[in-house]
Amino acid sequence: MSYAYLFKYIIIGDTGVGKSCLLLQFTDKRFQPVHDLTIGVEFGARMIAIGGKQVKLQIWDTAGQESFRSITRSYYRGAAGALLVYDITRRDTFNHLTAWLEDARQHSNSNMVIMLIGNKSDLESRREVKCEEGEAFAREHGLVFMETSAKTAANVEEAFINTAREIYEKIQEGVFDVNNEANGIKIGPQQLGATPSAGQGRPAGSTGGSDGCC
Repeated sequence: MSYAYLFKYIIIGDTGVGKSCLLLQFTDKRFQPVHDLTIGVEFGARMIAIGGKQVKLQIWDTAGQESFRSITRSYYRGAAGALLVYDITRRDTFNHLTAWLEDARQHSNSNMVIMLIGNKSDLESRREVKCEEGEAFAREHGLVFMETSAKTAANVEEAFINTAREIYEKIQEGVFDVNNEANGIKIGPQQLGATPSAGQGRPAGSTGGSDGCC
């Protein structure tokens, strides 16, 4: 399947916030509640459509443990987008966002698009972090924000696609140098007149509302 662009993503955040579950839900449309701890880095990919063009997302899911932090840091370089994830039922995962963000900004391309994700929105009865707190943190740090549920798939599609849309807009504005692969963007081998194959991801925006709070 040919594509116009390839965007590299990295998923970061504390252990157990649902990073691997988000990736699996987006790439395979399934939820696996019992998931082994990610050791180092796992990988997934999927094709989506943005602005009428096929875009391949290459997604690196990183380990949240401190012992793997140096491996994670090496993946910040060369990422066009990052999904920074916390668990709305665990206040400590929200409190650690500042440290994750500092780490990301220190080791990544300054134009990297960062999407803040409050995961596990299906566990409303166990919520410890209000949606408004996530919105305020995102606003303060210039991030895009959304609450998701890897279990019900709520907003998962939108989170990955909206991040891609932001990257695509930055390309159109000339912010990203697409000829420099260190930016996490690669121009694809798309043949002229190639038509998208069926089943390779729904077109952007086809999944309804993308309001940050569920």
